[in-house]
Amino acid sequence: MRFKTWRHELPLHLMLLPALVFLAVFSYWPMVGIIIAFQKFYPTKGFFGSEWVGLQNFLYVYHLPDMLQILYNTVFIAVMKIAAGLVVPIAVALLLNEMARERIKRTVQTLIYLTHFLSWVILGGVLIDVLSLKGIVNDALGLAGIQPIYFLGDNRWFPYVLVATDTWKDFGFGTIVYLAALTGIDQTLYEAAVMDGAGRWRQTLTITIPGMMPVIVLMTTLSLGNVLNAGFDQVFNLYSPQVYASGDIIDTFVYRIGLIDAQYSVATAVGLFKSLVSPLLISVSYGLAYRFAGYRIF
Repeated sequence: MRFKTWRHELPLHLMLLPALVFLAVFSYWPMVGIIIAFQKFYPTKGFFGSEWVGLQNFLYVYHLPDMLQILYNTVFIAVMKIAAGLVVPIAVALLLNEMARERIKRTVQTLIYLTHFLSWVILGGVLIDVLSLKGIVNDALGLAGIQPIYFLGDNRWFPYVLVATDTWKDFGFGTIVYLAALTGIDQTLYEAAVMDGAGRWRQTLTITIPGMMPVIVLMTTLSLGNVLNAGFDQVFNLYSPQVYASGDIIDTFVYRIGLIDAQYSVATAVGLFKSLVSPLLISVSYGLAYRFAGYRIF
């Protein structure tokens, strides 16, 4: 019986084989490079010929004068993005849900979703022109009697520009997720609320938001794992040495020391630290979601 079952399932396993080979070659085999973090790596000597230095690379990174600022920038920008990425889509979804004309609703939904498909290479070029000292934003500020602001070159403004532009780019995707959650709410609850004299605001507080809560908890849980991911693509395309003090994050730091300065071992050590902390954050967020909201992802 077991032989017949195995022979019957063999084609299915063979269909799975290319995916497993792809996963092994491109996901698991490159993990051998983790050993670089514990070596004084030289490309000419390879993984197994370079000198082992233990935790010296981690200690070197720990004592870098800018490392604490880089960690602060990463966490600050990431947390701000997570908060804005939750609040704005929820608010927009609630507003769109109140629109009576379906055609206008779908048009607005499509327009706000379009930016999600544009890369930061394209948006970076657009934003550099728009936010420059002679861009349309500063021209508008000048008409209002406000002095030009160097949005992409002033450390006071740059982190908030990152948060605002990231939210603008991706809030359309989150809006669609929350609109889908709204369709799952039992409409008879609204009918009962109307019979009890509840207005639209009361219905939102007592029916709509609680009905969306499982999806909100899920999205929050998934986003908390990105506390150390402040968005390399965006920062790399918008920042400059003038705003390293407020915009330099772990990923851009690894890029500079690893690919530009060729300090492969140090860059790998920083990347390994980030890779170990991120799963821990995901586990903690999952535990919090289960404890305080009683929600399980699987």
